[in-house]
Amino acid sequence: MMGTASAMPVVGRGQSAQVLSVHGRLFLIDCGEGVQGALVRFKVPMMRIDSIFISHIHGDHVFGVFGLLSTLGMLSRTMPLNIYAPPAFGPILKFFLSYYGEGVNYEIRFTPLKMTAPEVIYRSPSVEIKAFPLNHGIETFGFIFAERPSPLNIKKESIEKYSLSLAEIGSLKRGEDVVREDGSVISAEETTYRKMVPASYAYCSDTAPFPEEAEWLRGVDVIYHEATYVMENADKALSRHHSTTVDAARCALEAGARKLIIGHYSSRNKDIPLYESECREVFPATFAASDGDVFDLTE
Repeated sequence: MMGTASAMPVVGRGQSAQVLSVHGRLFLIDCGEGVQGALVRFKVPMMRIDSIFISHIHGDHVFGVFGLLSTLGMLSRTMPLNIYAPPAFGPILKFFLSYYGEGVNYEIRFTPLKMTAPEVIYRSPSVEIKAFPLNHGIETFGFIFAERPSPLNIKKESIEKYSLSLAEIGSLKRGEDVVREDGSVISAEETTYRKMVPASYAYCSDTAPFPEEAEWLRGVDVIYHEATYVMENADKALSRHHSTTVDAARCALEAGARKLIIGHYSSRNKDIPLYESECREVFPATFAASDGDVFDLTE
């Protein structure tokens, strides 16, 4: 976690930014003010950032972009950088490159987000990433990061047990049951395994609750959800298109998540344990994030 504050940074809490590591690839999610300092402070190698995902163009989610892009240029980055953001980010990027782009000698690949339901925006051999719209009054998107399943492996004991031929092994590793001439069936489920169980993570930044959210997140292991306001300030959440602690917890419960991480706390409330306790009344496996926290999505 690079930043867990909301619109106003406070002592010890920067504005929204996270780094997700998936099989050596680093993905920066939102880029609030002070993100460079956080990357240095928490020893995250910024040159290894593969892509940046911007949920929306409110300043506390985007003010760190100019400095980061400039620093990557000064560090002589040559690898292309992907940026996924709402279309309104396009003019912002154009302004930056017009005035400060002289030292940026790497390619910036900007992909505007335009979907009305979850849609794949990035796919590699190890991860698939979807974007989906949120409910925040301006164009805002959430992201789902899902590890792709590892290839099936054959159980060694099955080879001897069934005297498997190379052709049969190939079929089983493709997930296909083997039907022999005598009518017997060798099950792929019984004879194969995967080296790892794929994990998934959803990032839901600024949003008021909406009917489709939990449905779109169903099956995700770990959800990060903004919880800007405690229940005492639920009226502010409603008027400002944000979520309360209970909103976030209900979303995780309805989605069937294994774990909920919350952040984006209002600067008016310093009682972070209260955020966590209110969520846990609805969804016990809730964790209130602090800047610098590291979460293992497989645990």
